Amino acid sequence: MKRVAFLSVAALLSTLALLPALRSQERWTLSDEHRALAPGKFLKLPQGIVHYDVAGPETGQVVVLVHGFSVPFYVWDPTFRALADAGFRVIRYDLFGRGYSDRPEARYDRAFFEQQLLDLLTGLALEMPVDLIGLSMGGPIVAGFVANHPNWVRRWALVDPLFTAPPIVPLNIPLLGEYLTHAFYLPMLPDQQQDNFHRAEAFPGWSERYCEQMRYKGFGRALLASLRHFVSQDHGPAYREAGRQGRPALLIWGSEDRVTPIADHVTVQSLLDAEFLRVEGAGHLAHYEQPETVNPALVDFLS
Repeated sequence: MKRVAFLSVAALLSTLALLPALRSQERWTLSDEHRALAPGKFLKLPQGIVHYDVAGPETGQVVVLVHGFSVPFYVWDPTFRALADAGFRVIRYDLFGRGYSDRPEARYDRAFFEQQLLDLLTGLALEMPVDLIGLSMGGPIVAGFVANHPNWVRRWALVDPLFTAPPIVPLNIPLLGEYLTHAFYLPMLPDQQQDNFHRAEAFPGWSERYCEQMRYKGFGRALLASLRHFVSQDHGPAYREAGRQGRPALLIWGSEDRVTPIADHVTVQSLLDAEFLRVEGAGHLAHYEQPETVNPALVDFLS
């Protein structure tokens, strides 16, 4: 009987130990062969290869779209097309660790993401100033960039930005966080993408599309590092300093956002002295769920 119990416990412990590997979708190292099948373009930056896309007339005012925590640049599809059709030169890109951009060994903190944006602008030989739009975690990235590189920025807008840092315990605990991320957190992420919408049924296939980037090694490591060193940090100082630069700002928020609470808009709007647009019936991706409301507002503001 004791032997059976011992073997049962041993089997359970072995299964738990193997769980991260068993549940991981990370099978491949991102290569040129994989990138050849992807839309858009690629640029070698000091920190790695970045995946980006560009549309609109070459003479148009440049607008750079910065996505959020984990959904890569396709999250900007409706905005990308609308701004290009309105005559802007629109650039969107995958943050490092996401989409088809490299997953370098890095801290993935505010300075890291700001440097990626700066390197992209200089690597594309863009003339300043440009307009910036940040979504979710892209909000504090853009805010930090405005604060530290104001001469690069003409106008900027935020869509459902991250402000209040969410609790990440126990993912912040060394070793335990790595285990829980790969065994439980990452496998749940595709289904959790439905929480981005107020009416997720209107966007079939959203979770399946998300899974593509999860196949490449380094995705989970990048997300965990981002949680520990950026998402969970105090973003107030970046917004405050950005507001002091005096650049015109527009703040857009979905009334039904379940990811970044719309109640935060009061503080963010005050710090930035920004115009504010409340998008009724939209969730965290207000621009995607209600493009007929958000796109004209962006075009009008940037014009």
